[in-house]
Amino acid sequence: MPSMLRKQIYIAPRQERLLKSRASELHISESELIRDGIDKVLNTGAIAVHDPKAWDEEKKFIISLTKKRTVKGGRKWTREELYDR
Repeated sequence: MPSMLRKQIYIAPRQERLLKSRASELHISESELIRDGIDKVLNTGAIAVHDPKAWDEEKKFIISLTKKRTVKGGRKWTREELYDR
């Protein structure tokens, strides 16, 4: 194994539980699981980025849907008819 550097990180209690559980399932150390996760994120660029502007736009869209009125004359189908299709 190549030489390792020590890093200290803070994780949430939920992450601690999931980390312990998954490492146990895979029969590997928590450190190995963390290193594998780092490699995957850095190699694929797959990281969840919080975009507050995108969420604000989504909330506006949802609010606009809730303000729309129902179609005049009501719907011409029932839920049961949809299940029959």
